[in-house]
Amino acid sequence: MLKRFVLAVIAGLLPALLWAAEAKYIGSYTWTSNDERLGGLSGLELSDDGKRFYALSDRAVLFGGTLSRDEDGEVTGAEVSLISPLRAADGGPLARYHDDSEGIAIGPDGTVYLSFESAHRIATIDPESGRTTDIPDHPDFQGLQMNSSLEGIAVDAERIVYTLPERSGAMTRPFPLYRYDPARGWLDDWDVPRDSDTDFLPVGLDIGPDGRLYLLERWFTGLGFASRVRRFDMGPGGPMNGETLLRTYTGTHDNLEGIAVWSDGTDIRLTMISDNNFRFFQRTEFVDYRVSE
Repeated sequence: MLKRFVLAVIAGLLPALLWAAEAKYIGSYTWTSNDERLGGLSGLELSDDGKRFYALSDRAVLFGGTLSRDEDGEVTGAEVSLISPLRAADGGPLARYHDDSEGIAIGPDGTVYLSFESAHRIATIDPESGRTTDIPDHPDFQGLQMNSSLEGIAVDAERIVYTLPERSGAMTRPFPLYRYDPARGWLDDWDVPRDSDTDFLPVGLDIGPDGRLYLLERWFTGLGFASRVRRFDMGPGGPMNGETLLRTYTGTHDNLEGIAVWSDGTDIRLTMISDNNFRFFQRTEFVDYRVSE
């Protein structure tokens, strides 16, 4: 415990540049609204050009719209054109504990997938109606922790769905990476290595246009939030050749939970969104970084 506390203090004091040799900070945009439903944003999905978005609240509301960006690609505004409360498959309200929505991903065929905590599951959604339909559970899901389960979700070009829990169950245990094929069901599980020297935990996941896996992690250090993005090649046995693209010091950004990876035609772009937990002292922000190959 003492070791982790010391590391937390270090993470809060060292300059961000010591952690971020690969990703260049572009800018941040604080998103405000008079709509009380806008908050708790935990999942983000962008179009290929980084301008159209879906943002998912952890209180079961899906927002869709368009982002304005300046010449550097920094977000300068967000216009909402869709507000869709999540519903059960029959159109009724979601049952208790079924409304803790966390992650969103869109497959190459346009299918929209959501990940949920509390009642641990993956579902598809019709964005216009908000109706969700659960896919079959993985056998492990019932044993996941109540408030630390399926946060990140991604879909690759072969329509394989990836998800992982926020906690692995032990500091030295890798995070299980579950894979679902709509045609074949659940596949052999992979895993993502865990750093036992820090308390970074997975909260966001995406497959980039380069076919690599991008993992957003956060660490509540006691002083605020630190963020990290790791990238992995996808090998035949799972993620490999992991590298840290970004590691911020405490308080650089708010509680980043959603990540979308896209290309500006030259570089890989990381756009992230923060969960303000519906607290007045936190903020909802879009954060942009550029990764040069």
